[in-house]
Amino acid sequence: MKNRFSSIRYILIRSHLYNMFLTSILLLTILLSVYVLVEPEWLSVQGIFLFTILYALIAFIISLYTGFKDIGNILKTKLDSISLLITQFSNGNYDSSIQFPKSMDQEDEITRIAKDLNELGNKLQNQVKSLQRMADEKADFAKSAHKAAVIEERQRIARDLHDAVSQQLFALTMISEASIKQFEKNPVLAKKQMKEVATAALQAQTEMRALLLHLRPVHLSGDTLEKGIHKLIEELKQKSSIDFKVSIKEELKLSEAIEEHVFRIVQESLSNILRHANANKVHVDIFKKSKELFVHIQDDGKGFDVVNDAEKKTSYGLKTMRERSEELGGTFVIRSIPDEGTYIDIRIPC
Repeated sequence: MKNRFSSIRYILIRSHLYNMFLTSILLLTILLSVYVLVEPEWLSVQGIFLFTILYALIAFIISLYTGFKDIGNILKTKLDSISLLITQFSNGNYDSSIQFPKSMDQEDEITRIAKDLNELGNKLQNQVKSLQRMADEKADFAKSAHKAAVIEERQRIARDLHDAVSQQLFALTMISEASIKQFEKNPVLAKKQMKEVATAALQAQTEMRALLLHLRPVHLSGDTLEKGIHKLIEELKQKSSIDFKVSIKEELKLSEAIEEHVFRIVQESLSNILRHANANKVHVDIFKKSKELFVHIQDDGKGFDVVNDAEKKTSYGLKTMRERSEELGGTFVIRSIPDEGTYIDIRIPC
């Protein structure tokens, strides 16, 4: 109720009533002064008060009419339209604009502000297109560098295999041979060595899974976004017990750059969930509505404090997802509740 009476319409009415009150007091003072000093025959005390009351009543009715039907209604309609347009801009709907009716299309300050906002929306829309065009060019450069990156990655994995897994396998071999020799002489020592073998084998298996995780595809490689994400989910189902639910509308008709970025965003978010969330269920929902692409990713994991845990390792992945969303002119919002789960909402103009 308080917010309602603080609107421009009631401010205008209060201004009119205040002016009416001051004018009524001034008229009453002047007429009483004339009556006392001059005492004309045509002027009486009853006439003075009757005139003042009628003036106040008529001014009150005109104030209400002006506030609700005339100037106040026009001002409120224009300001509400400007407020709605700003809200649309903040949500990424840059193709929105204001079109006043002919009866309100006057060359006043508010109309000029509305026209400036329309021009701003056109400029923002052009900037989004420029960002997406740059993303397309960036995707082309990424493909050119892909072959060199593959060679470098093979060399790195070869080094990791030599430095980690091969050494662990060598240690497994040595401990196994030693435990075989101790079975009859010292069964207690042989049992201890076999426990070491099991621990080393588990560690080697973990290292191999980590290396295979780096080998999973980081590009769609000609697949559609829907097919690429389903392939990624099927691969992750084999490596975890998480219940994945995927909902992707068919025929999204997105540019190649948007598909690549969205795929990498989903991939990064699922990777974070596998490593940090300890979740049982994950839901991925991707759909296109009007001229925007919506991406919702949620899990029922342990969650985290978005503000206080920003310095943790997960923040790097979140930063990457946010940057990819903003490169496409979109918005990235993350909400997380400890012990309840994490929700990621992304909106990208298409």
